[in-house]
Amino acid sequence: MHGWIILDKPHGLGSTQAVSAVKRALRQSGAGKWKVGHGGTLDPLATGVLPVAIGEATKLAGRMLDSDKIYDFTCRFGAQTDTLDLEGKVIAESAHRPTLAEVETVLPRFTGPIEQAPPAYSAILIDGQRAYDLARKGEEVEMKTRSVTIHALTVTGHEAEGQGLASVTLTAHVSKGTYIRSLARDIALALGTVGHVTMLRRVKAGPFTLESAISLDKLDEAARGGGFGGLMLPLTAGLDDIPALAVSPDDALALRQGKVLVGKPHTGLMLAMEGDTPVALVEASGPEIRVVRGFNL
Repeated sequence: MHGWIILDKPHGLGSTQAVSAVKRALRQSGAGKWKVGHGGTLDPLATGVLPVAIGEATKLAGRMLDSDKIYDFTCRFGAQTDTLDLEGKVIAESAHRPTLAEVETVLPRFTGPIEQAPPAYSAILIDGQRAYDLARKGEEVEMKTRSVTIHALTVTGHEAEGQGLASVTLTAHVSKGTYIRSLARDIALALGTVGHVTMLRRVKAGPFTLESAISLDKLDEAARGGGFGGLMLPLTAGLDDIPALAVSPDDALALRQGKVLVGKPHTGLMLAMEGDTPVALVEASGPEIRVVRGFNL
C-alpha cells in the first residue's frame, strides 16, 4: 500500500479529518495501519483536490506542499469578514460595485510575483502560536507580507448587481504559500470596495487533478467492498514531472545503502528505477548522483 489517494474533499471537512477518513478506510479494507499524510492543506470552507499519501509516498508529501496549485474561487463584493470568507463576521462594508471591465483591468496587477499578507485566520505560527488561535482570542495579529507568484488569473464567471457586479468567479494558477482569501481581499480593495470568498475549489495540486479525485463516499464504498487498492495511484504518480533514471540491481543496492553513484553527467532531480520499482529520488550534479529520498519497496 504505497501510493496516493486523491480526494475530492467536501465542504466543512478539514485536511486532518480527511486524512483520518483515509486511515479508517484503510483499516476497514483490511489493509491495517499505514503511515498517511496529505500534500497541501485545504480550509474546511474549500473543496477539491487533496492528495493523500500512503506508505512510502508520504516521503513525497513535501514536494506536493511545494508544488503549484490551481483554484476556482468566487469573491463577493460589498463586505469583508474577519476570516475573509463567508464563515466570519463582517468587519467592513462598501456600497461600491465594480464593473467587469474594471475587474479585468485590475487583474494584471495581481499576476506575476506579488507581495501578500496572509489572513489572520491562518495556521501560520506567530511566537509559537497559530495565528487563528490568537485571532479567535481577539488579539491583534500582525501578518508579515510574503512573496508569492500568481502565474495566471482569469475571470470565469460573474453575477451582476445594478450597473456593477455582486461577485466575480476567477481561476488562479498560483505558487506555494499563496492564500486565495488574501488574493480576493486585495483584488476587492484595488477595485475600491471590499470582498470575501464565498466559494473555493482546488482543481489541481502538483500533477493531480479533479479527474483522478474521488469522494469520501466512494472511498468508503471501496473499503467495504475490498476495492481500496483499485482507487490508489502509484507512488510514481507524484513524480510525473521527474525524468526516470534506469539503474542496475547493483546500483539500486548502492542507492538503498545511501552511497553516491558516479556515472554519465546529469543535472537535477531524477527518479532512480530498478525495472518497475522506484528506488530513490536522486539529485544529479555532474557525474555524481546522490539520494534525496530513498524508498523501502
